[in-house]
Amino acid sequence: MIAQSIMTENPACCTVSTPLREVAKMMIEFDCGEIPVVSGDGSRKPVGVITDRDIATRIVANGYNPQEYVARDCMSTPCVTVAAGTNLKDVCELMELTQIRRVPVVDGKGDICGIVSLADIARAATPMLTAGVVKQVSSTH
Repeated sequence: MIAQSIMTENPACCTVSTPLREVAKMMIEFDCGEIPVVSGDGSRKPVGVITDRDIATRIVANGYNPQEYVARDCMSTPCVTVAAGTNLKDVCELMELTQIRRVPVVDGKGDICGIVSLADIARAATPMLTAGVVKQVSSTH
């Protein structure tokens, strides 16, 4: 099984200059906790990701007004990605190593074509593989 076979296709993306309010609206509209960030000008090459946690911990918790900030101000970089043909076991190992819950999937040109989440893995992988990823991603160092 490969990333492409379990990923959510064509995820919603924002640009580095998208206001955080719009990013949050996208999270509500698409029922997700992470939005890949692309540079803009029609590019689909991911330059980072922004999570609900990024907004909460980097903006809100510091007392900043989210209305005054854009995606580049709190996105996580560099953007960890996998190729569409990456084996599911390798996707899981990368998520464990980097302690991420979602990983953007890129095509042969480096353009974003999907995203794999822990929920996708839970639906597709063996219970043992799923448990291992969840345990590692959830551990604190």
